[in-house]
Amino acid sequence: MILFPAIDLSGGEAVRLYKGDFAQKTVYSSDPLSVAKDFKAKGATHIHLVDLDGAKSGARTHFDLILDIKRQTGLFAEVGGGIRTEEDVAAYLNAGIDRVILGTVALQDPTFIPRLPAAYREKIAVGVDIKDGFVAVKGWTETSQTDVYTFCDKLQKEGVRTVICTDIGRDGAMQGANGELYRSLSERFEMDFVASGGVSSMEDVVRLRDMGLYGAIIGKAYYVGAIDLREALEVAK
Repeated sequence: MILFPAIDLSGGEAVRLYKGDFAQKTVYSSDPLSVAKDFKAKGATHIHLVDLDGAKSGARTHFDLILDIKRQTGLFAEVGGGIRTEEDVAAYLNAGIDRVILGTVALQDPTFIPRLPAAYREKIAVGVDIKDGFVAVKGWTETSQTDVYTFCDKLQKEGVRTVICTDIGRDGAMQGANGELYRSLSERFEMDFVASGGVSSMEDVVRLRDMGLYGAIIGKAYYVGAIDLREALEVAK
């Protein structure tokens, strides 16, 4: 299982939100690049970057900072937040980002993914952010009427390989990962699922690894010291 330590960016800082609420934001570092370098020093090979301000506004707010993190660490970098046009996808991938994460646009524009060139589609993941069983959009500020299973079925038919699934109710809450959800999705679909939201202990890492999940994102648990990243990376293997 691949571990993706995460940096959520807002105002140029590394932050965490509580259950996706911008009003409940904690700043963990004013130097996100140094955080990324620490990930690498502890043995990470992948990094998960989210432009929170971009997710809310639909603009590439932290584009230059994200590219700097990629260039200076060399980590496999996946990026989400505010990527809503074909130009956004091209800008990140052509600049060397390894994978871009689509969210709002993948749900609201059913023709978007099929329109992308084949070379881009191979580097696409879709973020399926779940609130009470339904897909949330626009930086989690709105909840759609589409349930998670209907949306994942659509994505699989479109040829999507990687899905980053976030249980918003557990994100930043240190309540443990929703193992039942990830097991259900893995059994029902043939895509690679990445667990996000609530991965808060070594027990979570072991449980997700043992169910054969493709990947897991570690966010707040790293910042508050609940998970030792170096140890977690070894366990995930």
